Amino acid sequence: MPFPSVDEQVAIIRRGIEKIVPEQELAERLAQSLKTETPLRVKYGIDPTGIDVHLGHTVPLRKMRQFQELGHQAVIIIGNYTALVGDPSGRDEARKKRLTEEDVERNARDYLAQVGKVVDLSKAEIHRNGDWFGPMSFAALLELCSKVTVAQLLTRDDFAKRYKEERPIFLHECLYPIMQAYDSVQIKADVELGGTEQLYTFMLARDLQRDAGLPPQIGVMSPILVGTDGTRRMGKSLDNYIGIADEPFEMMKKFMQLPDAVMRMYYELLTDLPLDQVDALLAGHPKEAKIHLATTVIDQYHSADSGETAAARWQSEIGEGALPSDIPEAFLHRSQLTEGKMQAGILLKETELCSSTSEAMRLIGQGAVYVGDELRRVVDRKEEIIIDDGLLIKVGKKKMCRVRFM
Repeated sequence: MPFPSVDEQVAIIRRGIEKIVPEQELAERLAQSLKTETPLRVKYGIDPTGIDVHLGHTVPLRKMRQFQELGHQAVIIIGNYTALVGDPSGRDEARKKRLTEEDVERNARDYLAQVGKVVDLSKAEIHRNGDWFGPMSFAALLELCSKVTVAQLLTRDDFAKRYKEERPIFLHECLYPIMQAYDSVQIKADVELGGTEQLYTFMLARDLQRDAGLPPQIGVMSPILVGTDGTRRMGKSLDNYIGIADEPFEMMKKFMQLPDAVMRMYYELLTDLPLDQVDALLAGHPKEAKIHLATTVIDQYHSADSGETAAARWQSEIGEGALPSDIPEAFLHRSQLTEGKMQAGILLKETELCSSTSEAMRLIGQGAVYVGDELRRVVDRKEEIIIDDGLLIKVGKKKMCRVRFM
């Protein structure tokens, strides 16, 4: 396919990008590509550590898809050997032990199935870095390590912090950034995609490529997408993520909880909507802007009408206060009742809508407890509630259940 002009390509690539290093080389490399009709080789690496792909991961993946649509070659590195070392940045606090090769390969298959919702895998190269690290001799490893000084490694933020705090840095961890950088040598990367925290590795890759007689790659770095809490980076361990494999209605509910302040970032990084249209949407009602954002993103990862369906359900069940169609059930024995009744505070604890009777009493005092489909408010902490099969109990805006007898 013919390449667009350099200016057109640069405008598309720059959207949602925090830093391009070195920036002046991007247009030069694109111009050379256009002149020779040779696609740039665009690298993105991932360690398959069992993570579910969420919208934060899609930011560089969407940029890779844009490079594909501009006519360039996507190259995905599955870090099956870097995953065995483990990322020393400490972001994956849950991983306490090294993964096995079998774990990594199983995770890689799951990961690629999700990545295929963003990147056109039929046109992408997929490499596992074990293909070159597995056969590497000890002599070759020594040669590679001889190109990097300890002083260089200690400029990496996480190593520098741990060294200053006198916390241990294990020798095998020092191999991790070297291995990532060497991947760029092996696949002859022209561009590498990632987050701003990858700057050290991107620059190390340029040094190794020069040493190998290759043109050094350009780092195209995206900002870190904040999670649904609006402050911390999106992550499963922080429970502030929206997974691309989540059901549409679950995605919709999470989108509608976003703080208004992060809306422009989400539009810029997760959609292709022109930014002047984004600004016009954000100038209107925040709820309508969130619904538009959610439906746009949901449709990318599910069927074409799934976003509208999820929005309609949200509007009916939550936006307008209607009862949801999937109210959970709580089970009681009739023997727990006294003449078919149970005190309100005890009922909330037994149905697990409250963790204790004291919490239940507090919520009743706040007027946050309702019973029956007509949602009658419970005002007396000691009220004896008549329990019928199917009785609806609601606490606050979101917690509810129907009582069923065992």
